[in-house]
Amino acid sequence: MSIYHPHQDEHGKPVLIKHPSTSSTAETWQDAATIATAIPGGDLPSMINGIPVSPWTEHPTTAEGWNAITSQLLDQEAPPLKQTPGLKASAGIIVLEGDGRVWIVAPTNGFGGYNWTFPKGTVTKGMTLQATAICEAMEESGLQVRITGLLGDFTRTTSVCRLYIGERLGGSPAAMGWESQAVGLVPLDTLPRLLNGTADKPVIEALRERLGQRGGAGLSAP
Repeated sequence: MSIYHPHQDEHGKPVLIKHPSTSSTAETWQDAATIATAIPGGDLPSMINGIPVSPWTEHPTTAEGWNAITSQLLDQEAPPLKQTPGLKASAGIIVLEGDGRVWIVAPTNGFGGYNWTFPKGTVTKGMTLQATAICEAMEESGLQVRITGLLGDFTRTTSVCRLYIGERLGGSPAAMGWESQAVGLVPLDTLPRLLNGTADKPVIEALRERLGQRGGAGLSAP
């Protein structure tokens, strides 16, 4: 039986999921040592770590709206993103959960060769880097997030990506957009095994170093 993503692509066409992911049991969402997996439209607990799980239905829909969102680091200035000829500017966010786990996404049909990766995307014209990161988190993971810090700028295959660190405010991973076929909540030490992309390896090391400087718990804002 063919499985289609509940959301259509940017052209309004249905998206066939060739090798659908499998959701995890309800208990995994409450166990900080376990990998939890959500699939599009799948069942989830009403709360995860004390934060309600509900689709973010009132998110911005324009560049102006995303730029004005209040979950950015409005009181901090970051150096300009250094552009590299031939590479696009992109932004993303590593969302840390209160129990020490990390949110990741599985691109639909392994797009780009990724099994799992962090939510990120090309900067849309007129949008800031922070706004792009928050927007991409919503589109790819279904989560409403707040930026709490800057991890760094990383050169990837087709882009230079500014990655932020953040926390979940709400949303629902089951509401992920068509670009993702699963959203995972995983222990930090499983990232090297799950994230197969070469470009993600320096990101994982930078993240582990950052969290190690704070006791490794990932419970406080970087």
